[in-house]
Amino acid sequence: MKVVFHPDYLKVYANDPAASKGRLECILEEIEKDYEFVTPTPAKLEDVLLVHTPEYVEEVKESGVYDIAVLAVGGAITASKIAIEEPAFALIRPPGHHASPDRGWGFCYFNNVAISVRKLMREDLIKRAVIVDFDLHFGDGTANAFCMDKRVVYHHMPGDDISSIEDVLKTVEYDIIAVSAGFDKHKMDWGYYLETEDYMEIGRIIKEYAEENCFGRRYAVLEGGYNCKVLGKNVKAFLKGFE
Repeated sequence: MKVVFHPDYLKVYANDPAASKGRLECILEEIEKDYEFVTPTPAKLEDVLLVHTPEYVEEVKESGVYDIAVLAVGGAITASKIAIEEPAFALIRPPGHHASPDRGWGFCYFNNVAISVRKLMREDLIKRAVIVDFDLHFGDGTANAFCMDKRVVYHHMPGDDISSIEDVLKTVEYDIIAVSAGFDKHKMDWGYYLETEDYMEIGRIIKEYAEENCFGRRYAVLEGGYNCKVLGKNVKAFLKGFE
């Protein structure tokens, strides 16, 4: 398994919890010795426009975060391409699952996962996908991006109902599993739901169904998770199950 990461993701680009200093550093400390790292390049405008409107793209440009936002998209795209051959994890920011085609909120600017899935489809690498989101918050942006596209199933795990992921993965058809990996449901984070070992189980379930149903094709993209005391350990646990 490969980890997609760029040093620019460490930059504090905004005054919000997702951009805070130390957040990615605590993850790197836990995993950097265990995996091969791949450096992404920024996404192209044409990639972003696969999901977002030109008007909204201009808004993001004017906000001053466009460069880091397209680099995050590029990280997700890189992970999705790697996933055709082996699992991948995009250690990126800003997050993306609250970014709809024409608006964004919740620390999100462009929808990294949605764009990467749409690009795989545009390049005929896949025909169908399922997106599993275990972040504390519902990914309204991802749901909005694919609400009219029956080729993509979006599932947000409610509460601590890990079994719901299995219920979806055993009933729908897909060529790849994309994961919005948010870690803010931990009992020491904002959600007070999950233990660290639960993330390993989530990763294991996704791996099992990917290997059974879509040649092992799977990748995950970082979304939420804000307590640096446990975030790195939670990511490490997930990757151990997922790899």
